[in-house]
Amino acid sequence: MFTSVLMIEKALTSADVEFVTTLHGEEPVSFHVLLQPRGDQADRLLRALDDVALGELDEAAREGETPEGEEALAPGRQALDVSLRALHAAGSEADGRLVEAHPLDALKALVAETGADEVIVLTDPHYVEEFFHRDWASRARHKVGVPVLKLFSHSKD
Repeated sequence: MFTSVLMIEKALTSADVEFVTTLHGEEPVSFHVLLQPRGDQADRLLRALDDVALGELDEAAREGETPEGEEALAPGRQALDVSLRALHAAGSEADGRLVEAHPLDALKALVAETGADEVIVLTDPHYVEEFFHRDWASRARHKVGVPVLKLFSHSKD
């Protein structure tokens, strides 16, 4: 069985689930999901800039309405539960946890703990962070010791 650590920032859509569960053809895959709830207010500016870069001005204007920090934990748990149920429904083994601090440290620890074969980072585009190679996938490549695949999530189901 192939073991993947799947790092996400929101609930998986059905298209996301189909995408990650078919990456390895017929080979069974076990997923260990890490969900990073919305960060603190310092991240809000970067998300707003990404929204503007994508032409989603309405989303940029609503960034202040999205729960941050401690307020994001409950929606994060719900998104993780939805994602795990969807992976199970697709026939995959899956478990998961929320990341409450230092996502890359949590990622490295989980890769070591599970003996993962790869890391899949499935997020929305983050143009500012990607440009400076400060996104999760770019930083993880230097930290986890296994291949890191970066995929963009499907925004709508």
